[in-house]
Amino acid sequence: MLQALIIFIAQLLFVPVLTLRTIMMVKGMKEKAAVLGILEGLIYVVALGIVFSDLSNYLNMVAYAIGFGVGVYLGQLIEQKLAIGYVSIEVNITNKNEKLTSHLRDEGFSVSMSEVEGMNHARRFRLDCTARRDREEEFMKIVSTHEPNAFIISYEPRNFKGGYITKAMKKRKEKRDKRVRAS
Repeated sequence: MLQALIIFIAQLLFVPVLTLRTIMMVKGMKEKAAVLGILEGLIYVVALGIVFSDLSNYLNMVAYAIGFGVGVYLGQLIEQKLAIGYVSIEVNITNKNEKLTSHLRDEGFSVSMSEVEGMNHARRFRLDCTARRDREEEFMKIVSTHEPNAFIISYEPRNFKGGYITKAMKKRKEKRDKRVRAS
């Protein structure tokens, strides 16, 4: 029974680490991904070693499987809380809403507006915006408050160069480097 509990707990650690390592790899954070990979490998070998030490113990196998499933769920929760990276958000609205664009800019979101042609030659306005993933929900609430019928779509950019967000990232990095040097 103790072995099954150890296996279950190991899986609760293993799968979220695997999830985070995968995210770090996709986002190009090589060093963090490598460190998490070492931790992941260590946990994996220990848990699997216990399972393989006694293949007649079905409780250990069940603990491994259930721990893996619960770990997947836990990994997703952790990833959502961390919300690493940025999102590009496209908003389509029927009227040029200066109040909305001003509010978004005042809150620190980048906003570019252009007039576009919709279905049946309808005149529409498109906002192209970028935000940190941890602020996506806040962005959606602001838009929904000002434009309840807006069409909103968001996606994660692989990389970007220039513009408001890049300048803000550079300032943030300089502040962080300054704090590290002062420590």
